[in-house]
Amino acid sequence: MTSIDLDKGDAARRTPTPEEFAAAYASPQFQELRTRLRRFVFPMAAAFLIWYLSYVLLGAYAHDFMATEVFGHVNAGLLLGLGQFVTTFAITAAYVRFANRQLDPRAAAIRSTLEEDLA
Repeated sequence: MTSIDLDKGDAARRTPTPEEFAAAYASPQFQELRTRLRRFVFPMAAAFLIWYLSYVLLGAYAHDFMATEVFGHVNAGLLLGLGQFVTTFAITAAYVRFANRQLDPRAAAIRSTLEEDLA
């Protein structure tokens, strides 16, 4: 007896067995998906953490530099702090674009092999 879930559009989909999940996890397609994710996430996270740590260290130890007025009452510390927000949004946008182009199609293909239509 096959268990059935109702998914998007009321399409009946088969629920994979634990053995099928294990086989999908061990498949070359899934390993490629994980590798692509790691190749994006780890360097991006490391770069952002280094950038953030640099900002904190500059704020703690380079008071004169951070207090340098760039224009008007806006100093280097304020611009670097705002740069943290800009960097966060840029990384998020880059990840969404990467996921839409590289990860989601591969994940959908793996899922479709696990949940074949019953029709």
